[in-house]
Amino acid sequence: MQARSSIHLGPIARVSLGVIALLISLLLVTDIVLGVMPSRTQAERLTRQRVAENIAVQLTSLLQAGDEAMVGKTIQAVLSRDADIHAISVRRSDGSTLMQRGHDGDAKMADFGQKSTVNQLRVPILAGTRPWGEVEVRFSDAEPHTLRGWLTEPALQLFLVLGMGGFALCYVYLRRAMHYLDPAAAVPDRVRKAFDTLTEGVVILDQKSQIVLANKAFRELDPEPGTQFNGQRIGTLTWLVPSAQEPSAKPPPWDRTLATSATVDAEPFTVLQPDGSAVQLLVTSAPISDAKGRPRGCMVTFDDVTPVHHANDELRQALAALEDSREKIEAQNRELRSLATRDSLTGCLNRRAFFETAELAFDRALQEHAELCCMMVDIDHFKQFNDLYGHAVGDQVIQIVARTLNAGLRPTDILCRYGGEEFCVVLPGASLEVVMEVAERLRSNIQEHASSAVRGTHVMPITASFGVCTRGLGARTLPELIEQADQALYKAKQTGRNRVSVFERS
Repeated sequence: MQARSSIHLGPIARVSLGVIALLISLLLVTDIVLGVMPSRTQAERLTRQRVAENIAVQLTSLLQAGDEAMVGKTIQAVLSRDADIHAISVRRSDGSTLMQRGHDGDAKMADFGQKSTVNQLRVPILAGTRPWGEVEVRFSDAEPHTLRGWLTEPALQLFLVLGMGGFALCYVYLRRAMHYLDPAAAVPDRVRKAFDTLTEGVVILDQKSQIVLANKAFRELDPEPGTQFNGQRIGTLTWLVPSAQEPSAKPPPWDRTLATSATVDAEPFTVLQPDGSAVQLLVTSAPISDAKGRPRGCMVTFDDVTPVHHANDELRQALAALEDSREKIEAQNRELRSLATRDSLTGCLNRRAFFETAELAFDRALQEHAELCCMMVDIDHFKQFNDLYGHAVGDQVIQIVARTLNAGLRPTDILCRYGGEEFCVVLPGASLEVVMEVAERLRSNIQEHASSAVRGTHVMPITASFGVCTRGLGARTLPELIEQADQALYKAKQTGRNRVSVFERS
């Protein structure tokens, strides 16, 4: 015997499905007649048409100016900025291709003058009033080909939301309606048993605050088991309302509901236990009216959220410990990064970190055809400071020169302790004339103020020699630029020290 499995739907579910099916059918017929459903493909075509027209306008002005090189750069810039565009072609009216860029090499180029599609848009180019040619822009496929893509279609999303959400709302509404129409729901025994199955404490009060019904969950809140609740005024339960008896406390929720017929929603409430512990509750009080709308009492629910409070306290403690640990780890990471990238004596970048940073600046200058200069600095007669005053004073001299250099540079300049008493600076975006002025100012500051900054002894004058070079003199790599600046530094040393020398290509 072959087993059969079937899904049995109740009458409420079947009615809900029927209502939603009729609603969706009406929507489909309306869309067929009036076309009210949104179309993503049509919107995508309009957007792509505007993009293609904007590209054509830019290229037309460049073609009229005869700047074909700028046309290619503009096309490449558009392709790099918009991943949805695969290729751009510019063709003359005779069908010959002036320029084609993009990574859509496998796509066949349509014949000149053919109509545009959503994936291949064609915009004519005019020379005055005569047609000159056209711009063809090839986009990625606008139609979805995956389940995820189809699920993003507005029409399908509308049907899914309408079907599932509408079914749920109809089901809930019809179920409540059937409940009120069912005479058996008013049987007291069934009501009492239903209330006892609830996990929340529930109490029904009359207009005199007397308890008409108290379910099992509420009775279990009482520290003294066996208390008779029916007919007792709720205000006599001192374990429930100790805080309400204080002069400054506001009335409990049920008193406010009985007085004003207003609902009090989820008000925090604390019940103290004989052992000193506290039960945290959320109390909701709602009025009860008869068929004519006259008040007859209220229903009060007590939701025990003590475990949630305990969990929140533990979570707050864990988060505080985690935050403290995170701050310590971040401080340690900052210290490690500083130790890994900074010279311990001067705080300048070490050579490894310097080359990582300066190489990026050099490559960016090459790509953007921007200016970039290098400056090598060497402390004059540094060995004499160690020999005459000791290595402690020599370290002070290095630190003072490093501070002077750092104070005279921009935040974007890259300063490195290149050797023992030698420093290297890379200045992005600075011309040779500006760097010469900066170097001369730094040289003067060292000469005038460095000696007086040495603590504990009077030392001989501190001076430094500078070698300057710019990328425009032919350096193709950062090491080559530094080597040229070092040659200029050597020239400054050879011609008397305490001066600025510029690299000159022989």
